[in-house]
Amino acid sequence: MYKQHFAPGKVSVTDSSEIDGIRGPAASIKRLIDIVGSLIAIPISAPLIAVAAVVVTLDSPGPVFFSQERAGENGNTFTIYKLRTMVVNAEELLDDLIDLDTLKEPVFKLQDDPRVTPVGHFLRRWSIDELPQFVNVLKGEMSLVGPRPEESRLVRRYSQWHRLRLRAKPGLTGPVQISGRGDLPLEDRVHLEVDYINNYTLWKDLSILIKTIPVVVLGNGSY
Repeated sequence: MYKQHFAPGKVSVTDSSEIDGIRGPAASIKRLIDIVGSLIAIPISAPLIAVAAVVVTLDSPGPVFFSQERAGENGNTFTIYKLRTMVVNAEELLDDLIDLDTLKEPVFKLQDDPRVTPVGHFLRRWSIDELPQFVNVLKGEMSLVGPRPEESRLVRRYSQWHRLRLRAKPGLTGPVQISGRGDLPLEDRVHLEVDYINNYTLWKDLSILIKTIPVVVLGNGSY
């Protein structure tokens, strides 16, 4: 498995009491739904992952799976799992494509990323590369619905306002994914996610899950 590692540990979260996160019975029910959902999804998605793994192997040299450190709930870092969609030396090539220190805001997504393999484009278009993340959901590191799981190196550049999005577990899908995905500026993403956390309901999760289907089919905001 190809891994990207950055400084381990915890990405600090603002001490602001402006947002408390998802707590109480709603959090317990949400976790139960995550467990049941991932236990159903893992065996169902396994054949598709197996086929994708073969195609990834035939398409480019390197491991099938890719792992990377992400910032989770309350800034606790975890390792996210995906099918590999880029060349193995993608991290080294990134330095030639973008300077993180010169970004206007701590977020980026390259629309025509030359590091993405031909098969990787297909996997990303249909979000197949994210299927292994059901394992992260089962482990309790992610939820079916929540804020986007961002790279720790970008989160370390967050302002205190941006860090409010870390008050909930990141999700396989969420308010950002159904509202533009990678096309939204960071401020809009944070507003959507803070509103999701502050006004959380189980019905909101169900609504987001349903709305995710046409987003994936149409490929809105996917690169």
